[in-house]
Amino acid sequence: MRRVLFEPALYRLGIFITTCVLSVGLLLNGLALALQFDAGHIMQYARNHHGERVAAHVADWLALMENSAALPERERLRAVNDFWNRRVRGGDDIHIWDKADYWATPLETLSQGAGDCEDFVIAKYFSLIRAGVDPQKLRFIYVRARIGTVGGGETIAHMVLGYYPTPDAEPLVLDNLSSSIVAASRRSDLTPVFSFNAQGIYVAGAATRSVDRIGHWRDLMARMQQEGFTP
Repeated sequence: MRRVLFEPALYRLGIFITTCVLSVGLLLNGLALALQFDAGHIMQYARNHHGERVAAHVADWLALMENSAALPERERLRAVNDFWNRRVRGGDDIHIWDKADYWATPLETLSQGAGDCEDFVIAKYFSLIRAGVDPQKLRFIYVRARIGTVGGGETIAHMVLGYYPTPDAEPLVLDNLSSSIVAASRRSDLTPVFSFNAQGIYVAGAATRSVDRIGHWRDLMARMQQEGFTP
């Protein structure tokens, strides 16, 4: 996702955020079906298309998911969050992929060593589910993120991964802008806009909405299947 300033153009901002939310909701419907994969195929694909250096990173990622599955759930969150935040630097799609908006698979993100906020969330989401976390405990959350000091800096459109221990619990926030996993109430720099997962789109004060057919999630799913993910 490109960095969008939350300044005067609130109408255009609303259109941008709504479109992003619908697109990601659709993406999640597809991703929820693709939780099985052939590790051998993924490793071979990484070697053939990205070389041994990237294959080594992919091997580390596969080991992370296998090893963290035995950990208590909160420790799984920490292991996955740390892995992606340390292995990948933040960037914009236009600089990484020469495209305004691109949904990268976890393998692609590792191949570049860079990703935008959506790529971090996609990678963490997949990793946690593969490590045994219930998908219904995870939500993609679009937020307004304040960068800089209180009263200064800028506010950008941003995405984080929310972990809900129970459906009505306050979420813990996994974020590429911070190494700490804390309750949402402790992240005063974040203002939630929408949250969503494969079950629907959640907006405060409104009924849960189903996901409409919009976006480019099929392209992502096709690339994931080529890499070794299977629906």
